[in-house]
Amino acid sequence: MRASLLQIAVDEGESIDSRRERVASLVREQAGADLVVLPELWTTGAFAFESFGAEAEPLEGPTYDVMAKAASDAGVWLHAGSIPERDPEGPLYNTSLVFSPDGELAAAYRKIHRFGFDKGEAVLMGAGAELVTVRLPETVVGLATCYDLRFPELFRGLVDAGAETLVIPAGWPERRRAHWTLLARARAVENQAFVLACGTAGAHAGVPQAGHSIVVDPWGEVLAEAGAGEEVLSVEFDPAKVGATRGQFPVLRDRVLGVERPRG
Repeated sequence: MRASLLQIAVDEGESIDSRRERVASLVREQAGADLVVLPELWTTGAFAFESFGAEAEPLEGPTYDVMAKAASDAGVWLHAGSIPERDPEGPLYNTSLVFSPDGELAAAYRKIHRFGFDKGEAVLMGAGAELVTVRLPETVVGLATCYDLRFPELFRGLVDAGAETLVIPAGWPERRRAHWTLLARARAVENQAFVLACGTAGAHAGVPQAGHSIVVDPWGEVLAEAGAGEEVLSVEFDPAKVGATRGQFPVLRDRVLGVERPRG
């Protein structure tokens, strides 16, 4: 299976419409890949809090339309990162979109853990409530977003739901880059799953971004890692390694806490 992680920069001098078209062109260039992944809130910037309200769009808005067509044009599964979604009957959400190779929406995930400690995203956006997985032909993908990476119980839930590959778009700040790499490897090891974590380059509202998108295998080995700038990180991996790893070293079978056991 081949995946391409598009580590793009959010240039504040670039219009959102222009950025959408630039990113759509990058997606189309990945024709031949099985899965393409974009970062978190790439239309606005993850730290551009003051823009969330003005730039929020309905689920089936402009970004949806452009990304659906790009997925169809390229014939790829596309995790289109996340957008500030405006629910007409509720708050804003940080919502990820996944499209099938025919351009149909396969899944939408509203970020559960909001970052900000009583400011920023934490007060401007609502919290999602549901774990989301997507079945691809080769693997079952579990969805998470950025700050979610710090909450291992979310990933345990995704594994219990069948996830074998964990995809995490992010707008992770450079000053905590060491945590980004450490946590991506930890989530892979503890869940015996592949982790595909796609970050951004440049700066969001003056906050330098970590970049360093990363792909980790079920043993915690780094298969590929980007640098700090704009980059397409492409990697081939074998989803069958998840089942082999879980069979050779069946640590998940020995879970005790948080696991329902049959009675009697």
